Amino acid sequence: MLIKHEKDCQEIIANDGCRLRELLHPERDHADILYSLAIAYVEPGKATYQHYLRQSEVYYIIAGIGRMHIEEEVQEVQPGDTVYIPKEKNQWIENMGENVLVFAALVSPPWREEDDVRI
Repeated sequence: MLIKHEKDCQEIIANDGCRLRELLHPERDHADILYSLAIAYVEPGKATYQHYLRQSEVYYIIAGIGRMHIEEEVQEVQPGDTVYIPKEKNQWIENMGENVLVFAALVSPPWREEDDVRI
């Protein structure tokens, strides 16, 4: 059985500039999964860098209020919202609230550094 807790995962600064804790990755966790899963944090008044992945991605908003940008589309997001981000689409998210914006990021196939391109 594999159980990991968010606070036990190392926090890093991701390529898009947000704080991130990788919860599951098949190469590092020896898990038979076809995706990677992380928790990301964007501080109030901040935004991630514009970037794209060569994989599709899903955000699930856990806390805070944000504005999601995918190419020319812009939508506000809040806790409980799920956002599908097609591969190779320019994306970034802004924190529009007074608290930390927290979201889960699921990448399939699993995230790889060479597939994460900052614009």
